[in-house]
Amino acid sequence: MAAIPESARAILESPGLAHLVTLEPDGRPQVSIVWVGLDGDEIVAAHLPENRKVHNIRRDPRVALSIEAGTRNAIGLDEYVVIHGRARITEGGAPELLQRLAHTYLGPGVKFPTMDHPPPGFITHIAVQRIGGVGPWAS
Repeated sequence: MAAIPESARAILESPGLAHLVTLEPDGRPQVSIVWVGLDGDEIVAAHLPENRKVHNIRRDPRVALSIEAGTRNAIGLDEYVVIHGRARITEGGAPELLQRLAHTYLGPGVKFPTMDHPPPGFITHIAVQRIGGVGPWAS
């Protein structure tokens, strides 16, 4: 597992939407926009239904994630971080993680999910293998 530099951690904890790429059974990419956060050195995302991305990760843990940084570098390029990693799915805890992430993505004091008794859902944990993109985190 690769260490996540502080500059990339700041992007992963920002309200920038992440593009999560998983692999379909025939090898085609499948892209979903997800909210992400950090749990130690892992990137986490929550899902209430067992949707396509959850099925894909269970079958093939290779994933990629990209997030725009909202900044430009010295030569004028928009910065973004790209994470390549291996994911695993755990059951339960999705409503609690979504509530924590809602404070970043929607604002303080927001209740999310909005339903009274959401299902336990699933959490994706991504162990970082490589970090790239345009920015100080890229090697």
